[in-house]
Amino acid sequence: MASKRVVVLHGGTSDEREISLRSGAAVVDALDASGLQVDAFDPRFGVQALARAVEPSGTIVFNALHGGTGENGSVQGLLEVMGVPYTHSGVRASALAMDKPASRDIFATHGLTVANGLVVCRDELAASDPMPRPYVIKPLAGGSSIGVTILRDGDALPAPSAGGERDPVLVEEYVPGREITAAVLDGRPLSLLEIRAQEAFYSYDSKYNSDRTEYLEPDDLPDDVREAVLHAALRAHELLGCRGVTRSDFRLDDTSGRHRLVLLEVNTQPGLTRTSLVPKLARQAGVSFEELCLWMVEDASCPR
Repeated sequence: MASKRVVVLHGGTSDEREISLRSGAAVVDALDASGLQVDAFDPRFGVQALARAVEPSGTIVFNALHGGTGENGSVQGLLEVMGVPYTHSGVRASALAMDKPASRDIFATHGLTVANGLVVCRDELAASDPMPRPYVIKPLAGGSSIGVTILRDGDALPAPSAGGERDPVLVEEYVPGREITAAVLDGRPLSLLEIRAQEAFYSYDSKYNSDRTEYLEPDDLPDDVREAVLHAALRAHELLGCRGVTRSDFRLDDTSGRHRLVLLEVNTQPGLTRTSLVPKLARQAGVSFEELCLWMVEDASCPR
């Protein structure tokens, strides 16, 4: 492995560029400490530059991109055309996970609980409520909670957009309760954490700009609920055909005296700074950040 060259893709052109740059820098440091030959590349410089960056043969790509073409299967497809092995999930799984309505349908069809929801155009949303409040408005694709809002009683309806019917969004019931996240690595569930944000949900600011967000091992969870979370994370990973590492986010509604576990989404390109959730979950399972990154390089492949 020490003779292998690794190119870490980071940055890109999505709204999550800054987070990707942080992930990429942390991964470069970790792999460099492991004795690998490591270079970083920002794919905003184009396809031809990327093709040159991944030469010669034997290069492995560590995909530290978040959002956009780095997460929706596009970069994955390009690397497969080039015959370059890469980390994380493949084309199909990446595309499905990024498409929230499509992944919701798959999960629900196979018995995983998702929030009640529907796709509406912004013009329709600006005219009337599509469901009782409170509800959550989400982009159809994307991560880091960018563009996610909660509409409560008394809030004004969103203004119509210039995109009109060409600008649909996902509207879901707001699920009260606790925010739980779990990771899957190498086809097995790692561990879980509870996220306690100061806001009503785990927003972009809560994730990256707040020192008040708490990450806790939920010791009070009953064993059957804990097992249900880990099972659902693994099942979602498998249903989408993911590989490598994923993180699944849940809401656990325990406000009515029973536990209703709701799967929100699966992240195929989770954050990889040393303080991101997957590294926290890995450490909780006894896997260091360096070990995590090195395993992902060893797991890299180029599906045919």
